[in-house]
Amino acid sequence: MTMSVSGGRPAILGGTPAFPDKLPLVRPHETDVDAVLDDVRAALDSGVLTNGPLVRRLEEEAADRLGVAHCVAVASCTSGLMLVLRASGLSGDVVVPSFTFAATAHAVAWNGLRPVFADVDPATLTVDPRSVRHAAGVLTGAILATHTYGTPCDVDGLQEVADHWGLRLFFDAAHAFGSRRGGAPVGGFGDAEVFSLSPTKVLVAAEGGLIATNDDELAERCRVGRDYGNPGDYDCRFVGLNARMSELHAAVALASLKELEARIDERNELAASYREALSALPGVSFPEVPEGDRSTFKDFTLLVEPDAFGITASALGIALTAEGVETRRYYDPPVHAMQAYRGMAAANGNLPVTERVSARVLTLPLWNGMTRDDLERVAGAIEGIHRHLPAVASTIVDLDAGRAATGR
Repeated sequence: MTMSVSGGRPAILGGTPAFPDKLPLVRPHETDVDAVLDDVRAALDSGVLTNGPLVRRLEEEAADRLGVAHCVAVASCTSGLMLVLRASGLSGDVVVPSFTFAATAHAVAWNGLRPVFADVDPATLTVDPRSVRHAAGVLTGAILATHTYGTPCDVDGLQEVADHWGLRLFFDAAHAFGSRRGGAPVGGFGDAEVFSLSPTKVLVAAEGGLIATNDDELAERCRVGRDYGNPGDYDCRFVGLNARMSELHAAVALASLKELEARIDERNELAASYREALSALPGVSFPEVPEGDRSTFKDFTLLVEPDAFGITASALGIALTAEGVETRRYYDPPVHAMQAYRGMAAANGNLPVTERVSARVLTLPLWNGMTRDDLERVAGAIEGIHRHLPAVASTIVDLDAGRAATGR
């Protein structure tokens, strides 16, 4: 692949930025605006703005795509996770990965349950069933795993652990609407899977979530639970939430369902091009997607080995910021190291893989509509930064020293 910025001096050393107008990390895909507006007008004219026909249509179409008995539309993935845990009547501990977005553990903690952190597989960066088995104990009621970056978990291995201990098995599938484990769509595994439809995802409702399950009772309790636990007679059966999806958000999601497969194919092509462009650089590697599986590549993340590459992932992110390239460190810090959860860390054992990879991750821009030229310029900027080591490293050290001196 030709690098369009391969010979330039890095911007952090005074060169011209690869993206003077900035390249965002994510950008929502283009939506059929006319279709959205038609549905929104119909909803406004009807006077039914929540739990109406658009929400029901979204639930039916999503369930059909996923091959599951039920989809329950909710206000967010986080509220959906909170609901499936509450509706399951759990107590005690829930085993979760620490290498995940904080909402995975938040849903556990908000239910008065204790998150017990498990380590991840070093190849896929999804939770390792062996670590889950080690973390589970007599107080454990459930496993809540994450399809990290849209890459499916080892669902079979996790189900074996759940069956062995008699645990419920749930999946934070925030990134994974459209992912596949072998030939099966993510959505029908375990007791329930919960998707996010926020603006950074492949399926977008502006804000929203979907609970997918084949459990009739669980689905009904989640439907009741999203409306405060009130089945309609104001005699709340349990302490629920206001987690209803509006008709307006459902209209956006229905439009977003169109051409979903093509968008996922495009993201996989972009990810493959990134790997081709960057794989020759020393110290750069990528999380694996198991053969036969499909990721949505909600995020494209690389791992930077500082000794081999020459600078840390954090330093590379600083240098790319100077190039106008937005990056993130998904997930650093891991959840067990966050201030909110440090008090539990001592009781959760050692997570060597999580701590190692969280120090090495860097997520690069990837979104539908991103051009091949954009990608080549990002890759070229990284190549140029590497070519000008150690000057880049020295400049970043000086920048950090200056920030420390000024308190910024």
